[in-house]
Amino acid sequence: RAGLKLCLTGTPVENRLEELWSLLRFSAPGLLGGRRDFQDRYAAPIERGEPDAIARLRARTRPFVLRRTKREVLPELPPRTEAVLWCELSENERALYDVVRAATRKEVVAKLAEGGGVLAALEALLRLRQAACHPALLPGQEAETSAKMERLASALEELAADGHRALVFSQWTSLLDRVEPHLAAAGLTHLRLDGSTRDRGAVTDAFQKDGGPPVLLLSLKAGGTGLNLTAADHVFLLDPWWNPAVEEQAADRAHRIGQDKPVMVFRLVAKDTVEERILELQAKKRAVAAAAVGEGGGAAGGITREDLLALLA
Repeated sequence: RAGLKLCLTGTPVENRLEELWSLLRFSAPGLLGGRRDFQDRYAAPIERGEPDAIARLRARTRPFVLRRTKREVLPELPPRTEAVLWCELSENERALYDVVRAATRKEVVAKLAEGGGVLAALEALLRLRQAACHPALLPGQEAETSAKMERLASALEELAADGHRALVFSQWTSLLDRVEPHLAAAGLTHLRLDGSTRDRGAVTDAFQKDGGPPVLLLSLKAGGTGLNLTAADHVFLLDPWWNPAVEEQAADRAHRIGQDKPVMVFRLVAKDTVEERILELQAKKRAVAAAAVGEGGGAAGGITREDLLALLA
């Protein structure tokens, strides 16, 4: 019944265009029609890459959407640079990855093509992603290290020697468990924040203070939002996630008000694995915000059957 309605979001609509429809259905009812109309007129054509649909959506929503990027409101913020750290799987890791892929790919892809098998595809995708990160993440497998762990440990040791501090994110606490022995072997002290952490404030305060440990390990869910961790000027993302907004929020724990140093964000990606395709999917999804409210073009959406087929192909 309010005379004025306002929606405020700090997250671009990179997961599904329907999120934009929901926001405007509340703030400007009827502007984009019903959900089915929106899907037929805008979402589906944009996902197919049709520029006319992008132009129509922008023209329709422009009077009702005010977008301000971090660069516009915080010009004094130091730059943020992103890079990929490519990891070459060892011979044993490659053999295990190929076994996992061969065991699931043909059957799962066939089921997806027939219109089913989504849960099986997600399970197969999970196993492939785990195999790309560390063999011990897979049921029944044991390994002391992995290509990613070696690359991460080397980078962290070098950074700490130069006085830098780092955040290390993973969606799997079990992968963070595998990082800790490498830190100990390198003589690097660290803190950890995940879903089991009782006093988040104590952990963040200890990391933020002068002379705090050089490394903070965080689970993506527990540490990806709502924290100020500007003592770090390096961020490592151990396992790429198909919605880039999640990773952006994680990186923003360091790149935010109060940061006085340039920030480096590294994504560790295993070569010739499903992770390369996830990077491609991320690029596709980044175009959602640009297509809806920005100046760029492109197409994106939630993780669809077609996305799963592309990832598992």
